[in-house]
Amino acid sequence: MTDAITLPFRPPFTTTPMLGALAAHAVAGLESHDRDTATHTRVVPAPHGPAVASVRLDGAGGHVAATIRTSHPDDAAHVESLVRRWLDLDADPDVVDAALARHALLAPLVAARPGLRVLGSVDGFETAVLTVLGQQVSLSAARTFGSRLVASFGEPTGFDGFVSFPAPQTLAELDPAIIRKAVGLTGARARTVQALAAAAAGGLRLAPDADPGEFRSRLLALPGIGPWTADYLAVRVLGDRDAYPSGDLVLRRALGVKTPREATTASEPWRPWRAYALFHLWTSQAFV
Repeated sequence: MTDAITLPFRPPFTTTPMLGALAAHAVAGLESHDRDTATHTRVVPAPHGPAVASVRLDGAGGHVAATIRTSHPDDAAHVESLVRRWLDLDADPDVVDAALARHALLAPLVAARPGLRVLGSVDGFETAVLTVLGQQVSLSAARTFGSRLVASFGEPTGFDGFVSFPAPQTLAELDPAIIRKAVGLTGARARTVQALAAAAAGGLRLAPDADPGEFRSRLLALPGIGPWTADYLAVRVLGDRDAYPSGDLVLRRALGVKTPREATTASEPWRPWRAYALFHLWTSQAFV
């Protein structure tokens, strides 16, 4: 079933940073990105089987034009909800921008990019695994690792050659050596992926309705996952708009500080919108 729909949002919406983030992290097989038409297409999980959503982010008309292809007509509303969360379409930029613009460091960033959104997630397990694959490597390498993982262990969707992300149970049942060989990871990184999959298969909730304390503590208990990863996933997966990975190197460079403690101190006046401040600071560095 195919639906062409419009997804309204509250203007303004500066779409260029969102498009840049989507393109930079696009995993072949799972996603495709068309810079010329400002269109991103990706697999979205749904109750009756994987769906594929294509969104055009041109910032015009107060809405995002989307095409959703589902395996069952009852899945359309579910997919629409995931896409809205993924693109942060329910944000109120007037409230966020007004709050952040009161601070000297952020005011010019807000003026340059009003309505900046925070990139979310359609699948918390997928986002968590791809985040692990991207630790301490370039974006290009992370995309390569992700595409190899999808090609090796994902399932065809039946839509234009797109492949769904491997289920937690699929990766949990694999020997880490198999993951390492298929993806090209270090042994330690492969063990982290397998341990994360086993935790998710065993009840670790990687979704917006997860208990934040349990979410963080269970992630930090896994080998190879530290505070940065837990905080980053709180932003992307939980949708916590005050989450803030203070140990991030790019963030600290943007702030001109050396330690996570200094980054945390600098952020206190920005509560409860530190995730938006984070994306403004990251974007400012990307466009230097």
